[in-house]
Amino acid sequence: MSVVIVGAGIGGLTLALQLHKRGIHCRIYEAVATLEPLGVGINVLPHAMKELAELGLMEPLRAAGVETSNYHFYNRFGQLIHAEPRGLAAGYAWPQVSMHRGVLQQILLRAVLERLGPEAVVTGSRLVFCEQSERGVSTTFELANDGSFDTVVSEVLVGCDGIRSTVRKQVYPLPDPLVYSGITMWRGITRWRPILDGATMLYAGWLETGKVIIYPVSDKLDADGYQMMNWLCEFYVPPRTASADWSQPGDLADFAWACADMHFDFLDIPEFVAAAQFVYEYPMVDRDPIPYWTDGRVTLLGDAAHPMTPRGSNGAGQAILDARVLADQLSTNHDPFVALHQYDAIRRPQTAAVIAANRTQPPDAILREAFERTGDQPFADINDVISKQELEELSRSYRMAAGFDQSQLDSDTAQ
Repeated sequence: MSVVIVGAGIGGLTLALQLHKRGIHCRIYEAVATLEPLGVGINVLPHAMKELAELGLMEPLRAAGVETSNYHFYNRFGQLIHAEPRGLAAGYAWPQVSMHRGVLQQILLRAVLERLGPEAVVTGSRLVFCEQSERGVSTTFELANDGSFDTVVSEVLVGCDGIRSTVRKQVYPLPDPLVYSGITMWRGITRWRPILDGATMLYAGWLETGKVIIYPVSDKLDADGYQMMNWLCEFYVPPRTASADWSQPGDLADFAWACADMHFDFLDIPEFVAAAQFVYEYPMVDRDPIPYWTDGRVTLLGDAAHPMTPRGSNGAGQAILDARVLADQLSTNHDPFVALHQYDAIRRPQTAAVIAANRTQPPDAILREAFERTGDQPFADINDVISKQELEELSRSYRMAAGFDQSQLDSDTAQ
């Protein structure tokens, strides 16, 4: 079997490694001419770390990032609402690792080139058309270097080409608009002294008045003892044109008010945000789940299949899970039609549940509950506002929907 993968993002690279592990020939075609480590922070949750560990990538990932130890939730007055351990500290067999997205992509890329060879990734190749027959898929790419065209024939084509996927448009040609969540996010990287234990993810505030999330993406300190931190600030913004462009520059003046009063005992958040090396602005968008991802020998993976808002640190994780399931099906079903439809049947309902959870009951719903029950006022005792059991259940409900609750992973391991 031969597989053409469109897109050398996290999903496409992971799929290549999974297929190679099973002896299935594949090649990745990427539109950009040079793959550079772009982006900001990303979290590799335990369910995704489990898959990457089985590909032999545990140690380089742990060395490149920070093993998240705790989540802390605060109101905008700096009062602790809830704290819970994460990853190994919570008893998982796999850590949760926070890192720079570009670093994760480069680790995957190096592994692909080392294991599959230097010809495994073809850059500067933009998909323009694909056509199926009973014997395979003929895919045409425009070459960036001279504008000529190259046609490749394979038994299977997988679109891993992101939220603006060209392959998705060919698989599902019906109207499929971006859906704006009503929330706009500003993101950046700041070098700062380690916060709390240097491995805690911090949530503060809520969307009506401004919400902030901060976490480290490297545990390496520079000569001044500063650590690389990822942060985001988000709040409700009226309907607007949504472009799904992660690299749109942002302006501090547009969002600084949302964290202006967050002067916590352990961190002055306005000062921290103002020290950012750069800022990106991103209207948080997704797409409604579609009724199928697969058309004959062509299927979708990652954001091309199930674009979701970046809540819960779970978009990349779901792409990594897609890759393993698709590789399993292709290796156990010699008929690619059967394999692709089995993959579709397994993963599409699971990712639709995550999209729904991101929209209605995201992992930071703890902040929403505290905000609404206190009327956005300081509290004397959080237990008078919401019980510990309720807080824990709010957190667990998202982990269950996203597939990384400890009980789920323990059950998978036992099987």
